[in-house]
Amino acid sequence: MAPDTVSLRYFLVLAEELNFTRAAARIGIAQPALSARMRRLEAELGTALLVRNTRSVVLTTAGAALAESAPPALAALDQAWDTARNAGAGELGTLRIGYSLSTGAETTPALVDMLIRSNPGLEVGAVPMATPEISPAVADGRIDAGITRGEQPGLGVRQFLLRRQRIGVQLAQHHPLAELPEIEIADAAAYPLRLPDRTANPVIHDQFSALFLATRPNPRFHTPAVSFDMSQRDLRDGLTLAPAGEAAATTSPAGLTWRPLQGAPTLTIHLVLPRVPSPLHRRVRTVAKSLAHELHWLPD
Repeated sequence: MAPDTVSLRYFLVLAEELNFTRAAARIGIAQPALSARMRRLEAELGTALLVRNTRSVVLTTAGAALAESAPPALAALDQAWDTARNAGAGELGTLRIGYSLSTGAETTPALVDMLIRSNPGLEVGAVPMATPEISPAVADGRIDAGITRGEQPGLGVRQFLLRRQRIGVQLAQHHPLAELPEIEIADAAAYPLRLPDRTANPVIHDQFSALFLATRPNPRFHTPAVSFDMSQRDLRDGLTLAPAGEAAATTSPAGLTWRPLQGAPTLTIHLVLPRVPSPLHRRVRTVAKSLAHELHWLPD
């Protein structure tokens, strides 16, 4: 059996000092205890490491060889311990995050950046996914975490509130309502309202449409034939308004702007993790909480 690393580390101190008194003082143990450790180390190795006399210590050939080879071996062992501890703390490994396109402008990049900065040993990969697919993918282990707009239904996962955003409308900069700091829900409902296909995110689609259902006359909802992100001519021309979260205030394309809706509830963004978390999942949760606090994503 290999000798214990404590005795080996004590030997290296003694090999530097070549004096039991100074070595014991540097280590912080009694001299007889150090002598006993060295005798046990020699017995375990089956060879003499030291030549002792009343005034000094001299290394034998075996002792000199051990003093030269032990430091890199101990450094490698220390690295192995650190690697195991970091992995156990969720600071090492590969993290796969699925995110909805609507969270890709601000929320997901901010979380990925903080995860990488705070955990250099963590390899983070993020992939856009359809929102209804994210929670099932987390539950069955295809991805480690997800970021969604709205609290999505799903078994085998836990959802943590990550961010709240005001709900408003995206509209042309030249639109008459763009002159207002806030827009009344009824005033917005007087125009056709552009909603993406419900299958993209039923939770948010229903939340947006519910804002206007009590207005009179009945709101006119328009679902574009192509992706919301691909064609916005009707918005730029001022023909329609598009309900959107506050992130649109800083990410609107040229010619468009965003205004909040007065009295509207908040839109929520959630971190999705497995119901039974690993150290890696707990690490993601810790970083996400810190980020939400730092960027004031969850105002009181």
